[in-house]
Amino acid sequence: MANAYVNKKADLTSTSATTLYTVPTATTAVIKSILVSEDSGNADTITVTVTDTSDNVFSLFNVKAISANATSELLSQPLVVQESEVVKVTAATANRLHVVLSALEIKPREVTT
Repeated sequence: MANAYVNKKADLTSTSATTLYTVPTATTAVIKSILVSEDSGNADTITVTVTDTSDNVFSLFNVKAISANATSELLSQPLVVQESEVVKVTAATANRLHVVLSALEIKPREVTT
């Protein structure tokens, strides 16, 4: 199996937690970037979490400020997430934020004999 670069996008049209990315089965992902863009002319905030396979929720960014008409890169270093973990994003206000996640999905090599 080959490694693959992927991106996932969300237009946060509600204030509910939105699943941005779920790591596929038998895969480890290295998230390289999480970009957040505010496009309404009003500053807002975003919360980003990772839920593990035991349904434990870990906060990555809790009420992170995003400036009006600006784009923010949330990650300063790559983030490793494992099989079946879920990245969720929540906007404080609907219809203001867009999010783009870029990741490298790594699958184990198949060994043939």
